[in-house]
Amino acid sequence: MGESPIDKLRSRVGRLPNPPSERTRELRPRTDGARVTVSVCPYCAVGCSQLVYTRDDQIIDIEGNPDSPINAGTLCPKGAATRGLLHSPLRIQSVRYRAPYSDRWETRSLEWAMERIARLVKTTRDAGFEHRDADGRIVNRTVAIGHLGGATLDNEENYLIKKLFTGGLGIVPVENQARI
Repeated sequence: MGESPIDKLRSRVGRLPNPPSERTRELRPRTDGARVTVSVCPYCAVGCSQLVYTRDDQIIDIEGNPDSPINAGTLCPKGAATRGLLHSPLRIQSVRYRAPYSDRWETRSLEWAMERIARLVKTTRDAGFEHRDADGRIVNRTVAIGHLGGATLDNEENYLIKKLFTGGLGIVPVENQARI
């Protein structure tokens, strides 16, 4: 039996006309020694798995996860550009608020934004809350507000959101982007 193509290639390594230089042999991938975290792409509802490489609490690279049954290491152009999304100089990293009828944006604190969102959710829920339906049955619900989850939410997070929003707040329209 003859040599396989792989064996033939292995026998030639180091005997090529231009062998790698000492400097080239010393080079290491920039992800060498970095911490790897498995994550999910933040874009569409497919939920492609990503490997996020960090060093000194800074993201240094993001790539597709070859162990994922969903994307097998591949990423679409948006998923491949996730690191750029995080490190873009155009990315707004503060809460921006434009009051109704205003012509300018204001910078606000995260605490202010969270308080405002909670207050608006409560006000909207209370304004449209229905204790009983037209036939007198107790329903304790509202359709005045809804929730649409994204692809980065896993099953456990979706379960908790569904419990909080339907059971805790009585919100009926709770959906996830992956099902639409």
